[in-house]
Amino acid sequence: MQAVQRLQVSNQLKLLSDPRRLAILRRLMSGPATLTQLGQAMGEHPAWVRHHLVQLEAGNLVELCSEQVNAGHVEKYYRACSRSYLIQELVLPEPTDRPLAVLSGSHDLALELLAEQVAPLLDVLILPVGSLDGLVALRQGLCQVAGCHLYDSPSGEYNLPYVRHLFPDKPTHLVTLAHRQQGLITAAGNPKQVRGLADLMRSELRFINRIRGSGTRLWLDEHLRHAGISPEQVNGYQMEVVTHTQVAAAVRDGLADVGLGIQAVAQLAGLYFIPLFQERFDLVFRQEQADNPAVTMLMDNLCSSRFRHKVEGLRGYEIGCTGQEWQVM
Repeated sequence: MQAVQRLQVSNQLKLLSDPRRLAILRRLMSGPATLTQLGQAMGEHPAWVRHHLVQLEAGNLVELCSEQVNAGHVEKYYRACSRSYLIQELVLPEPTDRPLAVLSGSHDLALELLAEQVAPLLDVLILPVGSLDGLVALRQGLCQVAGCHLYDSPSGEYNLPYVRHLFPDKPTHLVTLAHRQQGLITAAGNPKQVRGLADLMRSELRFINRIRGSGTRLWLDEHLRHAGISPEQVNGYQMEVVTHTQVAAAVRDGLADVGLGIQAVAQLAGLYFIPLFQERFDLVFRQEQADNPAVTMLMDNLCSSRFRHKVEGLRGYEIGCTGQEWQVM
């Protein structure tokens, strides 16, 4: 495999956040089976299996492979899709000579720099699925490290309340990657004269949104509510992309007039940036992965002067707290 792979599998990982669907996929990875056989293997009624199987089919994770007539009844055999090889690698990884680091959660440019820095020593899969779904994937064992920037208004804290809620029974580590600046991204020179969130109500402006579960989307939804702005008042609210880079690309290519994203992608794309807030981006991993060679290598490189120097080159990033760690018991 390539040393660093950036992959879009957000819908598939969302499906597998349910352990029942994950169990069905694992069973079908070992060979084709019917609804009856799946039900017997899992101790469940075939109707229960079918409910989850339909969703796995819609997500292109399983497929009908054959039909056989037995005693006058047609039996349908299902298997794991060949095109879901990535999910199979995550669920049932094959042993290799190189460590494998699976990084899920929020999209981040500094995290990509970290992945590139360790690439000569290990293979890296980057799965940008949003902060919340990244933590779910971490709990389900579909990644070793999740990146998140989830702000909790009641406590005024980033990430820790969400980790405590999702991992009440599993000791977990959080390590700060960096602080970064987010804001509104518009075309160079800001020709539409965008000044703040209130401008999103202007009908002539086309907005480009982030996927549900991303930290950026959660921040936006909360602040729209506080401002008394409903999603229906934002032209383009339903148009979603996965990464900050895709937000910048949509504005650059004229597909949208404004989006919410990090300053670094605006600068790289030659776009105008209106700062709104600074946030903390953490990497999260479970205690049981603390001695994993891939995780150890990532954390060692994160604290290196070489990595810090690279991050300093990203506009809107601050590294004063890089490497700060919390343990949630």
